[in-house]
Amino acid sequence: MPYTIARHAGYCAGVRKAMELAFSAAREAREQGIPCYSLGELIHNPDAVNALRREGVIPVDRVEDAKSGMILLRSHGVPPEVEEQCRRQGLIVRDCTCASVRALHNIVRETGEQGIPVILVGEPDHPEVQGTAAWCPGKCYIVRTEADVDALPEMERALAVSQTTFSLSAWEKILKRLNGRFKNLDARCTICPATQMRQQEAKALAAQVDAMIVVGGRSSANTRKLYEECRAICPRTILVERAEEIPSHFADIHNHHIGIAAGASTPDWSFKEVVTRMNEQERIDQETQEPVANVEQEVQENQALTMEDIEKTVVRIRTGQTVTGTVVQINDDEVCVNIGYKSDGLIKRSELVDQDVKLNDEIEVEVVKVNDGEGNVLLSQRNIVNRKAWDALMEKYENNEYIDAVGKEAVKGGLLASVEGGIRAFVPASQLAQRYVEKIGQFVGQPMKLKIIDVDKQKKRIVASRKQVIEEESATKKAAAWEKLEEGAVVKGIVRRFADFGAFVDLDGVDGLIHITDLAWNRVNHPSDVLQVNQEVEVKVLKLDRERERIQLGYKQLQPMPWDNIEEKYPVGTILERNVVRIRPFGAFIELEPGVDGLVHISQCALTRIAKVEDVLQVGQPVRVKVLAVDPEAKRISLSIREALADEASLEEEALEIPGEAEEAPVDAE
Repeated sequence: MPYTIARHAGYCAGVRKAMELAFSAAREAREQGIPCYSLGELIHNPDAVNALRREGVIPVDRVEDAKSGMILLRSHGVPPEVEEQCRRQGLIVRDCTCASVRALHNIVRETGEQGIPVILVGEPDHPEVQGTAAWCPGKCYIVRTEADVDALPEMERALAVSQTTFSLSAWEKILKRLNGRFKNLDARCTICPATQMRQQEAKALAAQVDAMIVVGGRSSANTRKLYEECRAICPRTILVERAEEIPSHFADIHNHHIGIAAGASTPDWSFKEVVTRMNEQERIDQETQEPVANVEQEVQENQALTMEDIEKTVVRIRTGQTVTGTVVQINDDEVCVNIGYKSDGLIKRSELVDQDVKLNDEIEVEVVKVNDGEGNVLLSQRNIVNRKAWDALMEKYENNEYIDAVGKEAVKGGLLASVEGGIRAFVPASQLAQRYVEKIGQFVGQPMKLKIIDVDKQKKRIVASRKQVIEEESATKKAAAWEKLEEGAVVKGIVRRFADFGAFVDLDGVDGLIHITDLAWNRVNHPSDVLQVNQEVEVKVLKLDRERERIQLGYKQLQPMPWDNIEEKYPVGTILERNVVRIRPFGAFIELEPGVDGLVHISQCALTRIAKVEDVLQVGQPVRVKVLAVDPEAKRISLSIREALADEASLEEEALEIPGEAEEAPVDAE
């Protein structure tokens, strides 16, 4: 009973990460001696839920049921108000939301904020769909069938997205109907790449086999759709949650080819149990099969096999097979490799990755042709490297991971980039940066990170985006920065730009504003009077508005207040020389230091009575003043020019009255 396993089966990267986080959270909760809950089932698979339950994770349907402790937000995501409720209730939140689902939330939220309606294609009762719809601040319509599309109201423009585990074929049908109804439709296929890949591989496998086994939870949307896709192609398809559910008669089919696939939420151990059972059944089948007629006859007649017969049975090879062989001969143009077949294989130098290969080296090669017409087996080492490189890229595509690349050539409409393994990717001009790029050639020779957004597996072509990497990294950095911020905290930042009303400071990914009134204790005409662009500063978080994403910062709050110890700095009776900064009808203000002004009343501006302050003083004029009184609480300092002048005049008179050495009167000679 031959069987074939789908190449991508079992946990996807998002589910695996969610489970790892859940097990880690359960251990953390045990160490702290607090309960650990999951809001609903973390994933739709009974075996996985039971495994978490054994670790102490208790599923609850409502936040209110988790009185205290730690709570896990399931991989399907939750509405924003649920997250907020968890935090208000004092629960320690561990977010296990799948990265693909979180990205869908962001798309829906940003689109809704722009006033654009959202059409969400998916199962209305599915928790992911309900949670996603709640993230849309505007209008969000949920459609599941083509009939639902016909019931939608007229819209000038709209965005269409899909449930991450929705059927790809169903999405394509509904999208065709949507495009027929709405002219200005922005459609984004948000089906998780892992889901797409599993559906495509399972459908291809179902077309090649006599029967299919799909392993996974019956309540799992992605597993159920996988089952439906396979059953539409191969009627003899069954869905099982574990190995013991496979009917005995199903596994007893001799000479039938069976395919095995598993949903993205299927634990590895459930999938492996099914594979193990099939292995055991295959072994039993092999043991009970009748010997081949000619071999039985040879045994019965005790006839010895000829050398030619033995050589033919040593190993069997097929085109595309990967084998390990030993280098037995090296020529200028080709290398001869013993692969255990009746004839050695030949590999051309151009198909050899390791040019320094030596005799007796073991190398891995791929069979290109079993017989080139002259009895030779043609091999390639480069094909293996290329295939592994392609498989590695597809794995990163499935896991939503970034790839390293270097710009190679500016072409019409975009950039050709060389990615890992020497494979080329096309980056459309619209996906190079967040803003329009006029000169694409500037990216040639530049290293960059890309995200694969489309794949043509038959032609082995990929389309990638640099823009999405920048946006996602910026969003991640921004979210991390917001998590660290709290009102009253003192943080470091970099001054990035100025406006007439203040300075903008980069706080590791998010911008905060220092209003001009919070730059210094004294009056500031422009932020550049106090700070410089790219200057690192310490600031105080005065106010956070998370909904509007606004941060109010203070700079002067971390500087010494000029009125501290003012009485010690300016004792009564002190005479100072300072400048006039403002003139008012009742007197003149003298700046003692930045942020501290004193008032010379009009009656104290001159030795004689004056009608207007401007008659004797001008702004910017240096004057000598005497400190008359200091009131720290009222922040007032009274000064006098008149008394300063009087004191100076008195000192001069005293200096004139000081006698020198007395001269003796001349003695009258007479």
